[in-house]
Amino acid sequence: MHPANPFVNRLGELAFLEGLYRRPGLQVAVLYGRRRVGKTELINHFTEGKDGIYFLADKGGTQANAQRFAEACAARFEDLTPKALNFEDAFAYLGNRIAQNAAGKGKLVVVLDEFSYLVEKDSAVPSFFQRIVDQIVKGSNLLLILCGSSMSMMFRGALSYESPLYGRRTGDWLVKPMTFFEARGFYPRAPMAEAVAAYAVFGGIPAYAAKFDGRDVLRSIQDRILSKGETLYNEPEVLLREELREPPTYLSILQAMASNAKLTDIANAARVNAKDMPKYLKTLEELQLVRKINPVTERNSKKSLYFIDDNFFAFWFKFVYPHRSELEAGRIQDVLPKIGRDLNPFVGLAFEQVCAQYLSRQGEIPYNKVGKWWGHVKKEGTRVVEEIDIVTLDERTKTILLAECKWSERVNAGELVAGLAGKAAKVEWNNGKRKEHYAIFAKSFGKRTTEFEGKPVHCLDANEMVSNLRAHARKG
Repeated sequence: MHPANPFVNRLGELAFLEGLYRRPGLQVAVLYGRRRVGKTELINHFTEGKDGIYFLADKGGTQANAQRFAEACAARFEDLTPKALNFEDAFAYLGNRIAQNAAGKGKLVVVLDEFSYLVEKDSAVPSFFQRIVDQIVKGSNLLLILCGSSMSMMFRGALSYESPLYGRRTGDWLVKPMTFFEARGFYPRAPMAEAVAAYAVFGGIPAYAAKFDGRDVLRSIQDRILSKGETLYNEPEVLLREELREPPTYLSILQAMASNAKLTDIANAARVNAKDMPKYLKTLEELQLVRKINPVTERNSKKSLYFIDDNFFAFWFKFVYPHRSELEAGRIQDVLPKIGRDLNPFVGLAFEQVCAQYLSRQGEIPYNKVGKWWGHVKKEGTRVVEEIDIVTLDERTKTILLAECKWSERVNAGELVAGLAGKAAKVEWNNGKRKEHYAIFAKSFGKRTTEFEGKPVHCLDANEMVSNLRAHARKG
């Protein structure tokens, strides 16, 4: 038997909710984030031991949901269910019961999960809740949490300036996938190489990260992803069919994106008309499944690249989806060796994410912009693309850090930094006025260095990154 998913980290989110809970009077929080990111688990953990009402909305429309919510409220107060034609009726009942039971009572937490379903089915819902907040429960010692997965519906219903609820919320929080340093809490005893590989495969979605057995990534891939009947076996396809009207088209686009990054190349591989691609990509970006990037030194660029912005989805579309016929026939042992051969380069791409996350958390080198850099250069008369894995920029101090990430053993940092310095000369940003730092990140080092041509060089392996962040947290 596999244990239930543990609750890991989410310290910032819990502190945010606890802060609102401690404030007197009515508080309205908006909690949103992509599906499967762990919002409901977060709410359950936060409300444990607190007086509360949890309600999960569905797509049944306003009246049906309002009546079910009234039932949940009545159950809390051990009453007969009142008649509720809309949410105003249900909250009127709730407001009266709170007032009658206020003496000596603490704050009541009321959670409306999948609030986005209500907005999707009825555009008047935000106006109903404006009146609920302004008139019906005003002055109540209540924490109302509106939670949802549809980013567009949550913005339309609660976050955008045009929403009737705009200005009524007292706090909002976008729940994001965990970084490597947070997700590592699911497998704290795994050796660092296995931990980085696990993050590359299972990513930062808690429900996915919890599938790693904490010891062997390939065994976990076999048992938890490639085995028919496991939830991760067809998870991306299931999620896309839940969310989208044209799932086959999106499946083709994401499969193409597993091997291509330019819009035209993705369109050709997916057999989608290039002029239709922006609308599909915009939808995938709204679902936080795709990320568009430009060279870090350029604001508006025609060099845009597109990547799958979820490690597990990237793994699934690269290694699982192309082999569905074999897996459906139960031929796991035909597929697993292919994954084993190609896994290390894939982990190397995720290692770049880990290094960028480290730079965002350390306090040694400040920056206000981070990303990749690439550009066309001439080499021996041939036009080629050169790229730098990570570049950070600090406009105030004119400091630039250029980093190479190498998921290899016994790396020679001196050789890498010489190549990095050659690329750095082609990066157009505050030339002649900037202070340059170099960084080499590696699985392990055979040779390190601390400077190159008088410029500082930072050499770090994954173990040192974790240790440094722990030390930084203790100082903080």
